[in-house]
Amino acid sequence: MASVKKYDVVVAGGGVAGCASAVAAARRGAKVALIEKQCMLGGLATSGMIYVYLPLCDGYGHMTASGLAWEMMKRSVEYGPFSTPPGWMGETGGDPGIDGKRFQCCFSPGGFNLSLDRMLAEAGVELWLDSRVCGVDTKNGGITAVKVANDSGVVTVGAKCFVDATGGAYLIRLAGGEVGYNENFKAAWWFDVAEHPQQFLFTEKLNLRRLGNLKPEWLFGECRNGRDVTRFVRESWNMIRAAYDELPEGERKNNYPVQLPAMPQLRKIARIDALYTLADADQGGRFEDSVGVVSDWRRAAPVWETPYRSLLPREVRGVLTAGRCIGAKGQAWEVFRVIPAAAVTGEAAGVAAAMAAERSCDPVDVPVKELRTSLLKNGCIVDAAPEFGVQDAAPAEQAENVEY
Repeated sequence: MASVKKYDVVVAGGGVAGCASAVAAARRGAKVALIEKQCMLGGLATSGMIYVYLPLCDGYGHMTASGLAWEMMKRSVEYGPFSTPPGWMGETGGDPGIDGKRFQCCFSPGGFNLSLDRMLAEAGVELWLDSRVCGVDTKNGGITAVKVANDSGVVTVGAKCFVDATGGAYLIRLAGGEVGYNENFKAAWWFDVAEHPQQFLFTEKLNLRRLGNLKPEWLFGECRNGRDVTRFVRESWNMIRAAYDELPEGERKNNYPVQLPAMPQLRKIARIDALYTLADADQGGRFEDSVGVVSDWRRAAPVWETPYRSLLPREVRGVLTAGRCIGAKGQAWEVFRVIPAAAVTGEAAGVAAAMAAERSCDPVDVPVKELRTSLLKNGCIVDAAPEFGVQDAAPAEQAENVEY
């Protein structure tokens, strides 16, 4: 079937990384389509009910990420009761919903979806909801088009450059590229009505509850296929059922679930075999091709620079990656899988994809010096060194090591 439409850039996946990629490419002037399998933007952050926008600081009082990462944080609280901490440019008396010593906040998942949609519309991104990528066309080792299934049938969408922000490197896998997997722990976060406050209170009785942590009995393992995903989700439901089954009969009228996650709450699905795969030894390291800085969300610690090569698959051309499927393993994957890192890598991938489309070149041939300059003009921090724009802010203490 002939391509139904030709774009400069097609982004697969409408999570934080995909939205950042699409907005960044469109703001540069590219004609962009964003393809999302759900009818909700934000991915795990929203339909997965991860309500915490984790830190944009290093835990020592230094801002480490700006650009779209900071813009998205500000806009994540537009439709909700929260704000960034007063010491981090938030309103006096505002409620961050979480430890206010670091540059982080909570948000309403539904509200964040509304803000992301507005950002896409303002940038002129063409949004395809309820549309799943089910195949790719390749030529000379590069992706030239994607097959998209929705109510129109199966259509072919071409582009000059693609961004895989699917969270599981699905474009790369469909194109035959190598990926790596990782163990997951079962986790269940959901909204409920409770007579007494539970995990996190939104209103007088509406709570966001969560179960699951780094306990041996909750270890699930790798999710490599659809059967694994189904088993993971059903075991998560079992955990929620068990929480209510333990309640005395008389309490069930005042304690009940009102909304479950609409997607698997998998933290790590698949990562690409990148031109450079970040590993534990790279924390605090420097890269000449760095396109962003990411902090350790768990504690005050040295930051991670993001080499452009980590967004580029080794075997598949015509595509970049963004978010939790970039080339990162070990503790690097743990750090780069969360919302701020998704926004940082998403913006870098979007700008690079637009540059590749402008030049009719492969992303691997995008001049990194020009890419870094463009990101700096966007207000991004691309190096860990203070002379490249790290700002001083309110002192921040070590963050609690928790599972998000």
